[in-house]
Amino acid sequence: MALFTREEEERISAAITAAERKTSGEIVAVVADSSETYLYAPFLWAALVSLLVPWPLIHFTWMKVQYIFLIQLAVFLVLLVVLWPKNVRVALVPRSIRNNHAKRRATEQFLAQNLHTTKGRTGVLIFVSVAEHHAEVLADKAIDDKVPAGTWQEIVDTLTSEISQGRATDGFIQAITAAGDHLARHFPPGAPEPNELPDHLIVLSG
Repeated sequence: MALFTREEEERISAAITAAERKTSGEIVAVVADSSETYLYAPFLWAALVSLLVPWPLIHFTWMKVQYIFLIQLAVFLVLLVVLWPKNVRVALVPRSIRNNHAKRRATEQFLAQNLHTTKGRTGVLIFVSVAEHHAEVLADKAIDDKVPAGTWQEIVDTLTSEISQGRATDGFIQAITAAGDHLARHFPPGAPEPNELPDHLIVLSG
């Protein structure tokens, strides 16, 4: 299922275009359905539980070893199936680890979208990873040095609040507008410059 409708993506793209008209900086918006597959989680938990299964059977029953092994294998397979859905896999992983995956993905996207190569070092990435419930704003050195501490976190807080209330598109637009205002204040448009990076919302799936 698409994270945003075509109309919603067009609204976000229009917000990026409008924000960039007021500045020589660049804004890129990226949303990922998840930052990691977490395929290891069901195997890990199924293996841990199935390793515990034989001990009570060995100590409190006269069951043959072959049957105990089959029960252990069955428990492993059943748990693997039960824990396989993506939302369950994500929930099995501690939040700190999920946040680390999302932060790494945000950094990867900052580099992959060439925000570190923009003229004047004024690129800003607005990144959301849905499965991890994680949002982040990454800014290149030139603009980051000029804004007060906590500026980007304020934008993230507003964005996550809007998302939690089911207004993800409005949240993105507000975040883009706020980032654009900061860029415009410190890096107004000068001589005609090429639009170096895409204005559309970048959606990462899988």
